[in-house]
Amino acid sequence: MKRIWAPWRIDYILGEEKESGCIFCTKPAADSDDENLIIHRAVGAFTMMNKYPYNNGHLLVVPYRHVPDICELGPEENSLLVQEVCRSLNVLRLVMRPDGFNIGINLGKTAGAGIEDHVHYHIVPRWDGDTNIMPVLADIKVIPEHLSITSLKLRDGFHKLYPQSVLEEEK
Repeated sequence: MKRIWAPWRIDYILGEEKESGCIFCTKPAADSDDENLIIHRAVGAFTMMNKYPYNNGHLLVVPYRHVPDICELGPEENSLLVQEVCRSLNVLRLVMRPDGFNIGINLGKTAGAGIEDHVHYHIVPRWDGDTNIMPVLADIKVIPEHLSITSLKLRDGFHKLYPQSVLEEEK
């Protein structure tokens, strides 16, 4: 019998204790991007790995400003946010070579927002044939690579495509 390992999922399944405060505010304020799965910082927004991914390479692109709805961001903030989404897509294309993407925002708990007070984009890479019988029969999604390895590859991809920090370019 083959075993499928997705060790980070058990915390979610067993109801991991929620961190206090907004993780999209506290994690970028901390000085531990590797530990917090932040793979890129830009003016106005940052990109991080989803700790509980729908698929390998699932990214979250988040504005630094804490607002629940993109309509509360100004035009420049929205532009900076979408620019970071585009950078993330370019890096995923380089590093992971997906066949497509699901990109979206869940506004409100009813729409599926796990963190509803701080708006963020989900970018989910997709490959032809990436669905299988596991989600249907066992309610399990198989993620083939550990988050820390994917995080390192994507961070390296950002450095290759954007060698000068986007934060430095804006200064």
